[in-house]
Amino acid sequence: MSETPVKHQNTAAFYGQAVASFSVAMVATAVGIYKLHADAWVRAFLAIAVLYLVTSSFTLAKVIRDRQDVGAERAR
Repeated sequence: MSETPVKHQNTAAFYGQAVASFSVAMVATAVGIYKLHADAWVRAFLAIAVLYLVTSSFTLAKVIRDRQDVGAERAR
């Protein structure tokens, strides 16, 4: 008997919640940096640090997902 692999897919509500959460976090961080009582170069440094953190988080998530996909293919 062969088993049909189950495809796991996120719901539209989960996707929407993830996008909304990310958007709120980015806006809140941007407003916080903008309202910070510091020199412009300090705010610019923090903004670049946040962008670097976001891009490296996306890269890490993709690498982890790709590794899990390869592991799932080997398990079949």
